[in-house]
Amino acid sequence: MTFCIALLGGSFDPVHHGHVALANLFHTLLHPDQLRIIPAGKPWQKNGLRASADERVAMVELAFRDAGLRVTVDRQEIERTTPTYTIDTLRNVRAEVGPDASLVFVMGADQLQQLDTWRDWRALFGLAHIGVAARPGYSLAAAALPPAVAQEFLLRQGSLDQLRSTPSGHTYLAQTLDVDISATQVRAALQRGEPANSLISPVVLDYIQQHNLYKI
Repeated sequence: MTFCIALLGGSFDPVHHGHVALANLFHTLLHPDQLRIIPAGKPWQKNGLRASADERVAMVELAFRDAGLRVTVDRQEIERTTPTYTIDTLRNVRAEVGPDASLVFVMGADQLQQLDTWRDWRALFGLAHIGVAARPGYSLAAAALPPAVAQEFLLRQGSLDQLRSTPSGHTYLAQTLDVDISATQVRAALQRGEPANSLISPVVLDYIQQHNLYKI
């Protein structure tokens, strides 16, 4: 039986219900041996992060524990002093786990639409499978994707069994996630003093209030 790791990266500034729903969807679909969460250090496509690395890790741990999902937090991007690139992270994970383990990098449809802007994006498939979940407002139809991305995904489409039992190279499009939340939306609600219980876990909200985060 192939050892399978599902990986979810992100800024998690803060972690919200959308992140947890995405991870839970692929946890249910794949039944991975490990669900690994990778908070970004210095994401090259985003401006400065509002919460510190330790605060974001703490919120991730609280959110997933509250959801009943057992996760491993991988701090490699946080500890990296250079900008964060997924290709480097996956190379490190592959070197750690060896050539035979199944790695499934999970993302939302919004990220898929920008995949061709990622560094060495085609090389990602040599390191991992890519699992994508639908998100309201972001189409997974080929016509809505950059042509090169659409072609690559069509050629590589695989079954869940193939993702689970082979190391890398396949894609899987899940149409069943219906959560539309962004960290920007969460921060804006917190700054306005609006209720955020529908957006983030109550234990994360408590942490944010205790540490006076996202006020300005």
